[in-house]
Amino acid sequence: MTEEKTINDAVSLDDKKYQSPELRKADVPQAPSSKDEKEMQKVREELDSFKKWVIGKYKFISGIGIIPPQAAEMFDEENELSEEEKKDKPMHLLVVLPDDKEKEFNAVKVEIIKKLKESKLKVWLNIFLEMDLWEIAMDSKYQLIEAIGMAYPLHDKGILGALRVAQIHKSLVLKKFEKYVYSYVLGGSLVRGEAVKTSDVDVYIIIDDTDVKRMPRLELKEKLRNIIYSYVMQAGELAGVKNKLSPQVYLLTEFWEGVKDANPIFYTFLRDGVPIYDRGGFMPWKLLLRMGKIKPSPESIDMFMSMGDKTQEVAKRRLLDIVIGDIYYGVLTPSQALLMMYGLPPTNVRETVDEVRRIFVNKEKLLEKKYADILEEIAIKYFKGYEHGKVKEVSGKEVDRLLKDSADYIKKLKEVRVLIETRMTRKTFDEIYENVFDILSKLFGKKADSSLVREYEKEIVNGAKGNPKFIHTLNKLIDMKKKYKAGKDPSKVDFERLRKDSVYLIQETLEYGQRKELGLLQKTKVVITAKGKPYELLLTKPAFLVDDAKVKKIEGGKIMDSDANEMNAVLAGYRGGRVTMDRDVMKVLGKELGEFEVNL
Repeated sequence: MTEEKTINDAVSLDDKKYQSPELRKADVPQAPSSKDEKEMQKVREELDSFKKWVIGKYKFISGIGIIPPQAAEMFDEENELSEEEKKDKPMHLLVVLPDDKEKEFNAVKVEIIKKLKESKLKVWLNIFLEMDLWEIAMDSKYQLIEAIGMAYPLHDKGILGALRVAQIHKSLVLKKFEKYVYSYVLGGSLVRGEAVKTSDVDVYIIIDDTDVKRMPRLELKEKLRNIIYSYVMQAGELAGVKNKLSPQVYLLTEFWEGVKDANPIFYTFLRDGVPIYDRGGFMPWKLLLRMGKIKPSPESIDMFMSMGDKTQEVAKRRLLDIVIGDIYYGVLTPSQALLMMYGLPPTNVRETVDEVRRIFVNKEKLLEKKYADILEEIAIKYFKGYEHGKVKEVSGKEVDRLLKDSADYIKKLKEVRVLIETRMTRKTFDEIYENVFDILSKLFGKKADSSLVREYEKEIVNGAKGNPKFIHTLNKLIDMKKKYKAGKDPSKVDFERLRKDSVYLIQETLEYGQRKELGLLQKTKVVITAKGKPYELLLTKPAFLVDDAKVKKIEGGKIMDSDANEMNAVLAGYRGGRVTMDRDVMKVLGKELGEFEVNL
């Protein structure tokens, strides 16, 4: 019961102690004291010129750092320093070379030692290839690799920072539940010698679940994994690096099953992984694998071999998906959009192919025939062929060709869009221009466009009956028309601004015209009364007598039946003038109505 409580205490998600200030302030592995930091800073300043010389001469160096002073004694022993050499208390300098510079290792070492002697610094050189660091870890010298990871960086292409963040994360995890951590292993680009300052740091953590009796193993894994992941950001902040830690958590039992069943993930992990903490299981497995002693069962071989049989089928399906999915929609949707821009309603697949050929190839001559053929091949031959069961697979060569053809088609479609937009802009401008000056002609009579603008200014603007800014709009319309005739298209911004202003101009001018017509109409209207019944008399030429819904026309000394259409046509052409009731109209009214009175 006590043991089970300990497990729950260690992994409970409700336990927030791992986020407490005390833990956040916990000493990281081999973290230097404030006194040591001052000493290291002093040496760092002295080594600054040395560092510049080294990097300038050997640009390929992966990292340079100062080993923490509290680890100096351990490095003294590792380097087998004599008692006399130890008395000088040398600062240990770390230099890491990439593995591909193995042949230059000795020459670089000699040159650096020579330079250090010239500088008279109390520094002992510790120079390694990257592979040497992993050998240190695989020799179970975990304190040594820990000290290297916590080295004070003078120069780093990524390996020291990656090691540092992994060491700090490992320390936080072990501090929380060391009992359950079986192995903490580095992998990925770091151990392959490909790490840079922004590389993810792949780490694998094996959890010992062999002694768990009451808690389900998967529950243990999930709880511990949540805590392990919660330390990722904290480790990155403490390390002060951009490398993102990427932990993978496995139970010891599932790891062993994966190795036994020849799971490629676990085989790769075991083959390439480098432990920086191990309770004695990972390295023996790794050595057994190297010796060829760990072999998969026949059943597991059959299982993974069968996966290879499906590869070709999966690849063919994916190739077909590219054609009937990505390439098909990549050409069909833009084609439909272009047809709608042209003014057609949405089209289906067959209609899209036919209309693109009819409009853009045959009618407008904007596309060459080959582009319509590309669309037809992709949409009809392949897509419709797939729907009808005629196309069941495509080759990689076909996919490459269709990708190239579709790219050419889309490029051409973009050019056509520009041409259509230009045409539509010109058509819209012509309609706006015609509407504006047609309205002005109805107001002021048939005149030159410039004269109509002057009339607009004189009557409407100067009469305070309209917005003065529309004088500028009218002049811009005339100016833009001249530019179109000269073959100079306006910019989209200029056209759109003029279009909006023209809409408001038309609206205001129409309202003014309606007010003006209403005023003129009132001047022509006279109300007369005969036998107690009112009539409306419109003194236009010809005049009209309106009795309820009946309309009669008075012309040439006679009165005759008419209708509202004829009357409205006369009123629409009326432009004002002196209104009089002449004798001929009076006589006709007398004969038609008898005695009548004019209501003023």
